[in-house]
Amino acid sequence: MRLSDLVQLTIGNLAAHRLRALLTTLGIAIGIAAVIAVVAIGQGGRAVLLAELEKLGSKQAFNITVDWMRGEAPTASTFTLQDVTVIKELSPAVDKLAPVTSGMFVNIRRPQSGAKPFLCHILGTTPDLTAVMNMPLEEGRFFSEADVAGHRRVVVLEGSLAENLFPKGNAVGKQVLLRDVPVTVIGVTEKQTAGLLGAMGGQKYVFAPITFVHDLLNTKVIEELDGTAVTEEAVGQAIADCTKILERRHPSTEVSYTGMSMEEGLAILGKVTGVMTLIIGAVAAIALVVGGVGVMNIMLVAVTERTREVGLLMSIGARRRDILRQFLAEAVALCLVGGAFGLLLGAGGAMVIAHFAKWPPLISL
Repeated sequence: MRLSDLVQLTIGNLAAHRLRALLTTLGIAIGIAAVIAVVAIGQGGRAVLLAELEKLGSKQAFNITVDWMRGEAPTASTFTLQDVTVIKELSPAVDKLAPVTSGMFVNIRRPQSGAKPFLCHILGTTPDLTAVMNMPLEEGRFFSEADVAGHRRVVVLEGSLAENLFPKGNAVGKQVLLRDVPVTVIGVTEKQTAGLLGAMGGQKYVFAPITFVHDLLNTKVIEELDGTAVTEEAVGQAIADCTKILERRHPSTEVSYTGMSMEEGLAILGKVTGVMTLIIGAVAAIALVVGGVGVMNIMLVAVTERTREVGLLMSIGARRRDILRQFLAEAVALCLVGGAFGLLLGAGGAMVIAHFAKWPPLISL
């Protein structure tokens, strides 16, 4: 059978059963569109997440915590403010080091506003945190070592929180109430800097001197130490120095000190998000398998219905492979047409969703 005859027969047979052909191609199109859209959206979100995390910290950044994987938790004696001073003095690899104490779901509101308070995540720390995290200020200043030493009631608001509390702007110099304790706003971060922080857990962030946060939350627990090394190559040495000094200063502690660099954290997060994208893509691929089974069933029905046509073709000299080639050509045509529509639908859907989610769709060839 000539190729031109095969193409003509294929088009004629599909045109004769237009509704059946349309439903079959629709199944293939939906399956392909689902796989493309899900993988593109997942990869776009993963790229945005990693890019935002890279903005939040220097490549020289690291953090020291207890071994959370073993169920350990810090106590008041795990980290102290004196530890930070000693580590910076003894380790030539450590450049900056900031202790961090956090409190979640803390009420914050404007005094005498009558409005419903917002829930924020307060981070008590020291000025060194600005070297660890990329936190450019939109207005005002970050708190100083004098503010930390004096337990001063000053805060730096994350950009979107400041916008919520003071819609007309000019938050610097104004007072807000944290758990009904009056504090003064001395700075506001840029919104894009804290955008990821604000999205995590749906909370807004407030930065304050760690001594004041200890007073506010009635705790002395420091949860972790965040720092930077003098160079990117010295990160490993900085982590090793920190853990050794802490172990010597707290020999009776029952926890294990562990450190992680920003690069290691990004690598782990990249693997996790990559596996999640793969799993979701595999689930979406089930729709593609269903579409393929649909094509198989339709072609099986077509063979059963067209036994007289097959007999007529064989009577005029068509061989078994010619008949097989004809039905195979019809199946391939259905898949190609469905695939083309699926590509357009999947790419278009991924772009629309990514537009509203405000991240780029990464459509992989």
